[in-house]
Amino acid sequence: MHHSDRGSQYASNDYTALLKAHGCRISMSHKASPWENGGCESWMKTLKYEEVFRQEYRDLNEARICLQRFIEKVYNQQRLHSALGYRPPAEFEQAWLAEQQAPRVESHSAL
Repeated sequence: MHHSDRGSQYASNDYTALLKAHGCRISMSHKASPWENGGCESWMKTLKYEEVFRQEYRDLNEARICLQRFIEKVYNQQRLHSALGYRPPAEFEQAWLAEQQAPRVESHSAL
């Protein structure tokens, strides 16, 4: 997934063709809607400050391994997220799935 604003450099035919050639799904914010990038920008800031800027990768393969480890083990399993009630995403998702699968008790009010 490649998310960007609608800048001409990201919307150009050459750039989008390159993304598609590498199997990337293209996501752009809507016209005149700058708030859509907030979540993505927050995620990128977290990734840079908590992983990338603290490491010196020997090569691209090591960078990929370390980034995958950070995303799966730290960000999804351990890091607390205020938007999720200060729970890690994996814990939030498990609770949500359990809630979806729980039998629902219908209440019938007397009219």
